[in-house]
Amino acid sequence: MSREHPISILMYHQVGDFPPMQSHRSTYCHYRRFQAQMALLHRLRFHVLSLDQALACLNGERPTPPRALVLTFDDGYENFYEYAWPVLRRYGFPSMVYLLSGLLGQPSAWFAGDGRATPRLMDRERILQLRDAGVGFGSHGVSHVRLAEVDAQTLRWEVGESKTALEALLGEEVRHFCYPYGSHDRTALAAVEAAGYASAVTCQRAAATPAFDPLLLPRKAISYGDSLAGFLWKLVMKNRPKGEPLRWRINRGRAGPGAS
Repeated sequence: MSREHPISILMYHQVGDFPPMQSHRSTYCHYRRFQAQMALLHRLRFHVLSLDQALACLNGERPTPPRALVLTFDDGYENFYEYAWPVLRRYGFPSMVYLLSGLLGQPSAWFAGDGRATPRLMDRERILQLRDAGVGFGSHGVSHVRLAEVDAQTLRWEVGESKTALEALLGEEVRHFCYPYGSHDRTALAAVEAAGYASAVTCQRAAATPAFDPLLLPRKAISYGDSLAGFLWKLVMKNRPKGEPLRWRINRGRAGPGAS
């Protein structure tokens, strides 16, 4: 892939019918805006890639088309099925949904700490239904904890057990990981690598290029307040990495630049 063709990995959480809000906007997208965003991608002929296709581009295994992007959805909310999936299916857009293996079918209890409603996560039946329809699934850990703040045993459990459990459920390899809250450090990175993931995404804001470590891929958060103009600006204008060391490939055999 050339530097002229970076890949925007978009980060969504919930898609649904939400009232106006002033806080936590990055974890909500109103379904009407989502519909308009996907229609815009279709109309402007953006190339929506699966995460596996994008990783092949970043690894130099295939050319990267212009205007390339990936659609990712954190946590695996049930409202994905009602509001996002019909739109993705209409346009034939691939997607990656990151699941919490220990919370399938349960409320998103971590929202309660902020006084918010706790929407339900997809259960096993829904996940298998969407897998059969072509939705991609990755791991978001077991229980949605900050990996940079847990002990070594918990870290290994969150990263490794989630992969094992989801592979047993899906009947296929789970190649992709998402750091909950974007929380990671060198130890978390090493655990993700040891578990055998091919990619991992963060909450760092940039477009992905081959210069990024595949286990530290940046994303662009799509928020409740994004207009179509703001959405397009994130796709087109936010393509130049800001040069923060953690974003670049790391020699994991020694300490040095890149630690979080």
